[in-house]
Amino acid sequence: GVRRVAVAGGDGTIALAADLAARASIELGVVPGGTLNHLADDLGIPDDIDESLRIAIHGEPRAVDAGSVNGHLFLNTSAVGTYVTFVRIRHRLERYLGYRLASVAAAFRLLARPYAFTVEVEIEGTMRLDVTPLVFVGVGERELKLPTLGGRARDGRRGLHLMVVRGRSRARIAALAFAAAARGTRSVARSPTLDAFLVTRFTIRLHRSQIRVATDGELHTMAAPLEYRWMP
Repeated sequence: GVRRVAVAGGDGTIALAADLAARASIELGVVPGGTLNHLADDLGIPDDIDESLRIAIHGEPRAVDAGSVNGHLFLNTSAVGTYVTFVRIRHRLERYLGYRLASVAAAFRLLARPYAFTVEVEIEGTMRLDVTPLVFVGVGERELKLPTLGGRARDGRRGLHLMVVRGRSRARIAALAFAAAARGTRSVARSPTLDAFLVTRFTIRLHRSQIRVATDGELHTMAAPLEYRWMP
């Protein structure tokens, strides 16, 4: 019978709570409490617990867009491929190295042994076939230009921002990273290394029955194909 619940946690915890809150048609108060708090930062919610609790209890509600993959809600990003492997390696190393050093070590390990897979992506009825190390999906237009790498583009367009990295070599992956840092998303999207689309729905088909999928920094095993939907 309550109108609003408040949840403390990082992006993965908040996304799980948002899924349940949306199904129950109740408001969700966000109290940043995780390693990464991208959604809270995007919404301007401070890290200070007293202030964020005050907003969670008394603040005016505002609507946010979301995405879903096979019915699983996410609020920030989702990925298939290299990022999933990165998260798995980072989780194994984090207890020994801490979050930041584990992230650096995982990135270097992936660059040394890049992994690629064949994926069919159906975008609004048009089928594409790619060999790729990474499929990345953001809720809302995303920016790859430093220092806002991976964050929402300022005054960006709405929808799901789908990015498919093309090719599997270390040279191409490194070239994409340098180009993204230097010129940003829209420039890189016109390069032969990355295809980017802003869509409301698409399907990923793979040559396997199950796949590990990252949503808001958490890993899930899902049955293929993967059906992505924008939830305005």
